[in-house]
This record gives sequence, structure tokens and C-alpha cells, in this order.
Amino acid sequence: MAIIIDGKKIANDLCKKLSQKINILKVEHNIFPCLKVILVGSNPASQVYVRNKQKKAESVGINSETVVFSDNLSEDELIEKISELNKERFVHGILVQLPLPNHISASRVINTVSVEKDVDGFHDENVGRLVKGERNCLIPCTPKGSLDLIKLVESNLSGKNAVVIGRSNIVGKPMFHLLLQENCTVTILHSQSKDLAEYCSKADIVVAAVGKPNFVQKNWIKEGAIVIDVGINSVNIGGKPKLVGDVDFDGVKEKVKAITPVPGGVGPMTIAFLMINTVIAACLQGKVDAYDFVSSGL
Repeated sequence: MAIIIDGKKIANDLCKKLSQKINILKVEHNIFPCLKVILVGSNPASQVYVRNKQKKAESVGINSETVVFSDNLSEDELIEKISELNKERFVHGILVQLPLPNHISASRVINTVSVEKDVDGFHDENVGRLVKGERNCLIPCTPKGSLDLIKLVESNLSGKNAVVIGRSNIVGKPMFHLLLQENCTVTILHSQSKDLAEYCSKADIVVAAVGKPNFVQKNWIKEGAIVIDVGINSVNIGGKPKLVGDVDFDGVKEKVKAITPVPGGVGPMTIAFLMINTVIAACLQGKVDAYDFVSSGL
């Protein structure tokens, strides 16, 4: 019987431990972690994501504020606001909710955020540090959370054959590098790849982040594999909307060692690791050994 990885419970446990760390940070180091979230426009999905992030931040003891702008905000105005937040010493993390309106360059905006305050881990410098395997960087939250789930099932990944489906800058590419740093042999597949089923059938670990509902089929997966489903897709079943992942969960779960459900798998871990990144950022700026402080006991 497959382990159904309860990302919601694992994320909640992480956040409880993180909350204790935050209390220590406040009492012993006089550092009060602060996260500023910028939302441009009225995208309903973005509003939900931002609301969830705000609630979680408040629950763990992170000061958090969401700054909302209208769709017609200019790119230069947004850059100016981020530059102001970069200078505020009591703001430790800055998150710009994506997607942005079409007239704003996401790349320019992301790279305006201070490297040390880039809690999404999207800044070019943080990406470069991740690729080089450096320790002092902020890593994108979804792949970071996904790796944590994998390692809870299998602590030593050295020599494992891993497949990542999807090559986005947010999930696929950083996931590739994180698995590589765990000494996995990693293959990254995408929309132009051929023989996807053949590659997947040899994988000990499959991370699906392609954005296609029920894309990964039972006959693609080998017995005993670990499957991490990053996809969140809304489909219509019986006239009602339902959230499903990129993996045919009901079929695949019969074969695997462990699998994440959708919802309740990777999603909560993404928010938990956003909180962890905010605390790491606060430590970096407060000259506290971020990684030893945050990782010990989590």
C-alpha cells in the first residue's frame, strides 16, 4: 500500500517548529521577521494565494502586510515601490505575486528585489548560487518543499534515478538542481521530449510539474517509485469543478512507494517554505547563521 504523503500535516508541523524558532529570534537576537507581499491587479487565484500566505505568516509570528495595486500600475511605479522596500531595514522578505499584468516585465521586477530579501528565490543571483550548489542562497519554495517530502520518505537519495517533468524557472529547473545536489541522476522532460513514458518507467523519483491534468499515467511509473505531483488543475467532473494534479492519482497510487495528493500535498509545503525563507532572510540580514539556526530542529 502506497504512502499518501500528507503535505498539509507535514507543513503544519514545520510551521509549529518554525514559530518556536521565531520566538527565539525575537527574544535572543531582537529580530522580528517581516514579510511584504505585493499584489498587482485583481486575479482571483492570486488573491487566494496571497490571503493564504498572509494568514500563515501571522500564525507563525511573522509580521506581514499585503500591498495591493491596481492593474494599471506602471512598471516604473512598481520598481520604485520595491526599491523603497529594499531600503527598509525592518522588512526582511519581499514577495511579488505572479503573474503580473502583461505590460510589466516580471524579470525586471524580480531582479529589482534585493537578493537577501528575495524570499521566492527567483532573483538571477539566487538562481546562480543554486546552480553552483552554494549554501548562502534563497531557494524557490515549491521545489524546496518537494525535496523535503521526498527525503521524508527516502533520506538518502544518492544514486537514485530521478525524472522531472516540466522545465519552468519556478519549479522544474530548480528541482533538477536540488536533486542533482542530492547525488541523483536527473533527467528533465518537457513538451518537446520524446518517449516520456520510457524515461519515467526507469525513475525511482518522479516530480510532475507540467500543468496538464492526469498527464502521468499508471503504466509510466515503475513499482516502488516516489511520485511528487506539483500540478494544480481545475477540471469539470459531473458539472462541478474539481482540483486534480498532473498525475493520474487513482491509477498510479497502486504501484508506488509514496505519492502526494492534490490538493493537500505540495501546496501547503510551498507556503511553509515561504515562511522558512522569510526567517532565513531575516537571519541573513541580522547576521545570524541562518542555515544552522533554521534547519536545526526543523
